[in-house]
Amino acid sequence: MSAAVADDKPRNAQTVKALLKLREMVLNGELPPGERVAELSIVDRLGVSRTPIRMALVRLEEEGLVDCLATGGFVVREFSDQDIADSIELRGTMEGMAARRAAERRPDRAELAEIRDCVGNLDALIRRRELSMDDFSDYIRLNDRFHSLLVELAASAVLKRSIERILHLPFASPNAFVFVQSELPESREILSIAQEHHRSILEAIEHGEGGRAEALAREHSRIAQRNLQVALSNQQQRDRIPGASLIRQRERA
Repeated sequence: MSAAVADDKPRNAQTVKALLKLREMVLNGELPPGERVAELSIVDRLGVSRTPIRMALVRLEEEGLVDCLATGGFVVREFSDQDIADSIELRGTMEGMAARRAAERRPDRAELAEIRDCVGNLDALIRRRELSMDDFSDYIRLNDRFHSLLVELAASAVLKRSIERILHLPFASPNAFVFVQSELPESREILSIAQEHHRSILEAIEHGEGGRAEALAREHSRIAQRNLQVALSNQQQRDRIPGASLIRQRERA
């Protein structure tokens, strides 16, 4: 291993450390929207040099969490309801493309084994008599797994990279509002509908029905749109959303 490569390793580790911490500080409100990021204070707080901080901020700009100012430096972004809705719709569009590609590939039984197992585990969870917070945590894990496997089945590196970038957008994740819906009286019904979508998407892929798989995946993302509207209509629900401080408050009439 060359000295240059060896020197890059700690630098990359510092950048990852800075990225994770800065993302956390933005999402939990420590760095509020509209506030300029004070790079020197971040350097002191994290104990890393300025270069990894700058690289991390550039990555956060790519993720949409901060904006680069014309005068230099970065400022934390604020998001409107429409910004979030657009992010969710964009994810649905890209996952629809992934579902269509997966169906057109006609994956064999071995390739489908993991996603079938995931859907089976989700079925078992939904059938539980009562759903606890631990159950919702399990749902989030399995739901994330389903969406990841769906993208893998498309076998497209370009699609995978594009979707990964979208998922870094605030509130674009399939699980962004699951904990919000956990307190709703119709929470089981919402999860049951989502799971029916999962089964139908898998069935369409198994049968090579690309158009149907794409339409189902896009429709599936609309559950997140509905959960978004519920979350933003109630302050208590809104406060449970990770990164809620970034959402612009609606003006009251």
